[in-house]
Amino acid sequence: MLSKQKAALVFVFITVLLDMLALGIIVPVLPKLILNFQGGRFASAAIIGGVFGTVWAVLQFVVSPILGVLSDRVGRRPVILLSNLGTSLDYVVMALAPTIWWLFLGRVISGITTSSIAVASAYVSDVTPAERRAGAYGMISACFGIGFVVGPAVGGFLGNIDPRLPFWVAAALSMVNFLYGLFVLPESLPHSLRSPFTWRRANPIGALGLLRRHHELFGLSMVNLIGYVAHEALPTIFVFYTIYRYAWDERTIGLSLALVGIITIIISAAVIQPVVSRIGERRALAAGLLSGATGFVLFGPSQLLFWIGLPVSCLWMLASSSAQAIMTRRVLPTEQGELQGAIGMLRSVGMLVGPGLFSGVFAYSVSSRHVWKLPSAAWFLGAILLGTAALVAWIVTASSDEVPRTIDLSASLKDVRPADEPSGG
Repeated sequence: MLSKQKAALVFVFITVLLDMLALGIIVPVLPKLILNFQGGRFASAAIIGGVFGTVWAVLQFVVSPILGVLSDRVGRRPVILLSNLGTSLDYVVMALAPTIWWLFLGRVISGITTSSIAVASAYVSDVTPAERRAGAYGMISACFGIGFVVGPAVGGFLGNIDPRLPFWVAAALSMVNFLYGLFVLPESLPHSLRSPFTWRRANPIGALGLLRRHHELFGLSMVNLIGYVAHEALPTIFVFYTIYRYAWDERTIGLSLALVGIITIIISAAVIQPVVSRIGERRALAAGLLSGATGFVLFGPSQLLFWIGLPVSCLWMLASSSAQAIMTRRVLPTEQGELQGAIGMLRSVGMLVGPGLFSGVFAYSVSSRHVWKLPSAAWFLGAILLGTAALVAWIVTASSDEVPRTIDLSASLKDVRPADEPSGG
């Protein structure tokens, strides 16, 4: 029988997995639905798709700190459950959408409710010993990988039956997630460790205030931000680059993305925690960033090196898990939700900055306006960013072994109750 700590972690992992599956399921069909609403006009559909993505990222930027601080006040459980319920209703709205504006409303709701990933991360921090948090955050990354490998494949199959069927299936998954949590999920944050909700802490500027309280915390937040920007090179130019440089077809692209997903799952589930336990979070952080930079460099010279670069770049995941684990030990238990909300805000900034940066560099590097061509320029820029992040990370974590002790909620998880009831204190 699972301990309560492990059972709670399993629930959070399943929550993230179902969220990512639901999100992945609609990836292949949402552009087609937008195209249908626009009467088959690709140019206007592409613009609307871009607007949808931007609005979604802006909402993540605004809402992630709010939900994080709110979870510090009312507990993780109610925020996660309401987000799951809201996500289910969001997919119902999109499934029934009669116009493009209803579809837009659905993306607005999605931008708000999927910000709960920050709260799930705070839950992991609550119930996991500090020395094992990197591995736990790696498991969350594995759930992301599974969701984005399986989800689009399922969505494509369902979309061939009915373009709106994937939205109904996504809604059902989110509702199952809500009902599962309603009866299973214990609260992880005792009443004695909760903090007041204030807009000063919950707005993006307030979230930056938390990150600036300690030089290591602020430095690692900059490392994360650089990493999030660099990561956007992958979804932004991966397909365009492989078609332009190596003449890949849909089958090869799909195979490569499936390979990335499988490698991601393996590294998340079986590599991150053993590596961090052996070499420490600081070295794992630097090694992950340098692996990402090396992978980006390998994408350029030849097709063979590109394939080799795929698993090398996936080791980048060591960095994000290690950085997050270090950061959770630099704040109090009453601030874990605020911290994860701030990290979610940084992720959304990367999503806003990265696509324009890398698509612009790629477009210029292959433009017919000049004779020279350097299609790998965007990858080299990403490598420079990650190399810079590795240097910053190494400098700011020089004293990371001298971490102040904080209250470890995982040690008292055996006392948590299945519902958000007072502890009697």
